[in-house]
Amino acid sequence: MDSASPSYKGHRYPVEVIAHCVWLYHRFPLSFREVEELMLERGVVVSHETVRRWCAKFGQASANGLRRRRPRPGDKWHLGEVFVKINGEQKYLWRAVDADGNVLDILVQSRRDKAAARRFFRKLLKRTCSVPRVIVTDKLRSYGTAHREVMPSVEHRAHEGLNNRAENSHQPTRQRERAMKGFRSVGGAQQFLSAFSGISPHFRPRRHLMTAPEYRTEMTTRFAIWDQITGVADLPAAA
Repeated sequence: MDSASPSYKGHRYPVEVIAHCVWLYHRFPLSFREVEELMLERGVVVSHETVRRWCAKFGQASANGLRRRRPRPGDKWHLGEVFVKINGEQKYLWRAVDADGNVLDILVQSRRDKAAARRFFRKLLKRTCSVPRVIVTDKLRSYGTAHREVMPSVEHRAHEGLNNRAENSHQPTRQRERAMKGFRSVGGAQQFLSAFSGISPHFRPRRHLMTAPEYRTEMTTRFAIWDQITGVADLPAAA
């Protein structure tokens, strides 16, 4: 098994079962109980609590593996923030994507002031180990202030109409938020969304730009990459 693949030592279920459950939960708006039901239909008896533990343990590792496979981000980044309800309280989800829509980083915070923007900028630069040529944001003033402090050499464009890329990237999160009926804690939201933002986009190519054969070929390639980073591809072939 690739040294970058997560370790499944001590688990009594096969690697392909664990990887499939992690994929189902992060790719589709399903609950743990719904994943349990889908697996039961396939003859695999696994509890929803086991699925939850698998997703918590292997979700982020799988997301990190996919991120390592991506090319370096482009030099134009789109940043945006939306409010999310966590245990009945309003929090803010900060997100950065590149020009191709790849999620660079996310951060759940209680505020969207200068300190919050500065914290997100620094986390983003540390995570990507790169500096963009341009950042595009909405007109929230916190961005401008934090930009001047953290990355003054980077061009900053603040315009609502230019930032559709960031706004569109929030849609899958909204879908999952509704399916999960909100998040219960900031830590839980950060943990899930960090893994989700790494796994879900991998299986969402820009289908409207492809023909049907091109789409199927692209998805076959992406499933092969998933098998490689989860360790399924390293299993011996069936006789």
